[in-house]
Amino acid sequence: MSLVKLVRPVPAKELGRVHFIGIGGAGMSGIARILLKRGVPVSGSDARTSVMLGELRELGAVVHVGHAASHIKNVDTVVVSTAIRDSNPELGEALRQNLRVIPRAAALAAVMVGRTGIAIAGTHGKTTTTSMLTVALQKCGADPSYCVGGQLVTTGLGADEGNGEVFVAEADESDGSFLMLAPRIAVVTNVEPDHLDNYGEPQAVYDTFARFAERVESVLVLCADDPGAAALAPAARERGLKVVTYGEAADADLRVSGIAPRGLGLEFTVEGHGIVRLTVPGRHNALNAAAVLAVALELGLPFDEIRDGLAAFTGAKRRFEAKGEARGVSVFDSYAHHPTELAADLRAARDVVEEGGRVIAVFQPHLYSRTRFFADDFGAALGLADEAIVLDVYGAREDPEPGVSGALVAGKVPLPADRVAYAPDRSAVPSLVAGRARQGDIVLTMGAGDVTELGPLIVEELSAG
Repeated sequence: MSLVKLVRPVPAKELGRVHFIGIGGAGMSGIARILLKRGVPVSGSDARTSVMLGELRELGAVVHVGHAASHIKNVDTVVVSTAIRDSNPELGEALRQNLRVIPRAAALAAVMVGRTGIAIAGTHGKTTTTSMLTVALQKCGADPSYCVGGQLVTTGLGADEGNGEVFVAEADESDGSFLMLAPRIAVVTNVEPDHLDNYGEPQAVYDTFARFAERVESVLVLCADDPGAAALAPAARERGLKVVTYGEAADADLRVSGIAPRGLGLEFTVEGHGIVRLTVPGRHNALNAAAVLAVALELGLPFDEIRDGLAAFTGAKRRFEAKGEARGVSVFDSYAHHPTELAADLRAARDVVEEGGRVIAVFQPHLYSRTRFFADDFGAALGLADEAIVLDVYGAREDPEPGVSGALVAGKVPLPADRVAYAPDRSAVPSLVAGRARQGDIVLTMGAGDVTELGPLIVEELSAG
């Protein structure tokens, strides 16, 4: 799809009447919501109806179910999601009329113009860190606008317009579109190879993050513990940016120490400041919280206030999200779909499982290309569980590849054969889990596909047993 490349972000007020193709998507609907609250005329279309479409209509949007060229009427700017193909009739009509056609990231950049833009980037941890920062700022009375790649548990929304000067946004590196943002402050939580279906080879991922760092206007916050993120510091300093590092590393500007699990949460010390307590588990969340503290301190907020704001964060959808409990078995769901993310969540589960309890991982690989590239690493990560059940690959936008399936991953898990199962039939998984789980266990469903639907079904199966 050929899109207009913007030299500078176009302020939202200059977009005119905006039409979203694929308006029901999480990211697209959030930006539409913000524009509507600013009084910008919005229309849009999506392939199917949803609760989200109804909410946008209530806010004043003209929304169509299905795509047709006739929907492009009295429109100045057309926003397209990455799922829209060149053959879409509305896109074709927009190009025929020579309208401004922009991707979602350019629309996000437009609504950030004029605000203190804070962009959260990284291979992992973006959604949680963006959500954490948003909730903490809300609790501090800053009332930020925000656009997150998931839903806040506190509001049920992925994006909204606030009355404050700050705009917090998750910066998506998957297709390089975060290069359209020009934030005042940016966080890079980590940099690792991923989305190689787009980038081709690992070095391209690192190069693109370096280009993103060049887009930052004032402050770059980096995780000192991650080599990929830390490597961005020298060039940023040469550009005159203020670089703030955080982590457990001895030379981190905001040094974290004493990370310890506390029930379903944890606590840690920020040296020179004090103790922070979270209600979400995992060392990775201590680092995410440290990134939030670094940003908040740069904004001039007192440590005590942001610490209390962090304590109020109860998580984001699909980020170690509790789905229920039955027969003494707790079921959680996670969006983890990269080996590093699987390992982080399984370690977090190990921290919170009760004595004598086990961790049962239910993993659905996402994309054939990612499964092929990371099969060994997926297997190693799943070895952190006591038992692993591997579903077949959720192909999403990719066609199947010979020899690439869930069985490839299951065969790499370094656990005894009777503690690893390959389950190509997703409908059989709830009973399979219920037959293996026992009181005190934690079941963690993981993946970016429809594995998320299994959590409630597993709880139901456990309850029936």
